[in-house]
Amino acid sequence: MTGTLPKQIGAKTPLTFVVEAERGAVALAEIRLVQGGSPVVVARKEDLGSARVELAATLDPASGVREGPATVEVWARDNFWRPLPGTPRPGASYEVTLDFTPPKLEVIATTPYLAPGGAGLVVIRAGDAAQADTRIGSASFPTFALGPPGTRVGLFALPYDYARGTALAVNAQDEAGNTASRNFGGEVLPRKFRRDTIELSDAFLQSKVPELLPKQPPSQSLVDGFLVINRDQRREAEEEKKRLAVKTADKPLWEGAFLQPKNTKVFSNFAETRTYRYKGRDVDTQVHFGYDLASTKQAPVPAANRGVVAFVGPLTIYGNAIVVDHGLGLMTLYGHLSSTAVKVGDQVNRGQEIGRTGTTGLATGDHLHYEVLVHGVSVTPLEWWDAKWIQDRIVGPMQAAGLGPTGDGATREKTAAGGPVPARPARRAAR
Repeated sequence: MTGTLPKQIGAKTPLTFVVEAERGAVALAEIRLVQGGSPVVVARKEDLGSARVELAATLDPASGVREGPATVEVWARDNFWRPLPGTPRPGASYEVTLDFTPPKLEVIATTPYLAPGGAGLVVIRAGDAAQADTRIGSASFPTFALGPPGTRVGLFALPYDYARGTALAVNAQDEAGNTASRNFGGEVLPRKFRRDTIELSDAFLQSKVPELLPKQPPSQSLVDGFLVINRDQRREAEEEKKRLAVKTADKPLWEGAFLQPKNTKVFSNFAETRTYRYKGRDVDTQVHFGYDLASTKQAPVPAANRGVVAFVGPLTIYGNAIVVDHGLGLMTLYGHLSSTAVKVGDQVNRGQEIGRTGTTGLATGDHLHYEVLVHGVSVTPLEWWDAKWIQDRIVGPMQAAGLGPTGDGATREKTAAGGPVPARPARRAAR
């Protein structure tokens, strides 16, 4: 007989066991719940004719079970004849606590104004929740325990293609699997994104396709090879960003505004829809995340803020790349580098040189591809370059919840004018 149970069990906790007969077949298998009086049978199978049986059930509070201590017992009997059947007893027994009450969940403060392709922050009080996250449509963004017990803070990204009216909500779940959900507000401001057309030359294809697709089949054209790179390798890079996001620190590592490299000019914009043309024919359309920043060849690349290096190495279309973790799911990505000067695990400071610009990856010339990521989702860097935006939209909600900029309940940060910038709190409490 195999199976394990958590110590806390709720109405949605699966009770799953496998019963195997050493001889003959399983004649009867039951899951029983014992709470003082007569046991309640929550799952039963009999006359099965099989040597292996799987039992599965969940507990229905309406069936008479109640919150508090209980014993889950698994009973089974085979059909093998024995002259002395013995005393019936459970094959397995587990001491558990039943809990059917959802965690208390309160939204304390949120970023008051949002825009597609932008970031926001929410502060919640989640009681005894084991985990809580922000949900925007099908996207989920975790929160982290910061400040007083039960308080959690989470960054989230509003996708560039956010559909107006999509609910913003926080969900909390306790150890027994009970859940609570609360919607929260925030005015969504309009934002438009540019479109561009990129002409593919034979010289570019002959240079980049062999570099990024070294095992290209001889029968495949350079254009078809480019499409593999531009579609499949681009998708692989997006998946890697999501994988890196789970390694983030559970507290803010950054301080103040993020740094734009000196003397750089933005020549490709965030969430710019690019149509790729070859000899007058449209061959592909993709969305460009981040900014392309140009200055001089092999220019120094500074870390945008304090953090820990999470990734160094080739990253498909981005060529040689570095990803720096700034905590709470906030990361920056630096692509197309000609050289790197850090390794994974290094702590870096704002302005510290971490590499040099280059042409690696799917780059048409020497430049830096720069992204800001929130839990692996790219957001516009422009917000994070703006000290006032960070104060109003990120630090402000933390201050409104009684937390300092690092989530430690420290004294409120001052603006250049000498006073704190208030945030609009959003309060909703229920059980």
